[in-house]
Amino acid sequence: MELKQQILTATDLDTQAPTPVTLITLAGDIDGSTAPSVQTDILAAAAPDIKMILEMTQVSYMSSAGLRVLLAVYRQATAQNGQVVLVGLVEEIKDTMSVTGFLDFFTTTDTLNEAFAVLKLQP
Repeated sequence: MELKQQILTATDLDTQAPTPVTLITLAGDIDGSTAPSVQTDILAAAAPDIKMILEMTQVSYMSSAGLRVLLAVYRQATAQNGQVVLVGLVEEIKDTMSVTGFLDFFTTTDTLNEAFAVLKLQP
């Protein structure tokens, strides 16, 4: 499992103010062996009022441990008035999240540009 974090500056479309966006790119499987470190790394980035994009096009498998990671990220971010957008979920993961109800918690998009639009930001 690879995790790459970037802090980008985007423009808020409502106020035209520069706004930080945390982009976390995940690659590989998220399972019982990788989930603890993934959760630690992502939660460390979840500051108050965060705008976080999890780019997941290279995640081909996610176990229930991975779903719990996403739920923990969602809970921490929203408890601090933050937003999380998932980008590029493969169909199998999207189906699993839908069946289990996890998809209801998240905003998902197919592309990074759509994620910025959802957050009302211009990259």
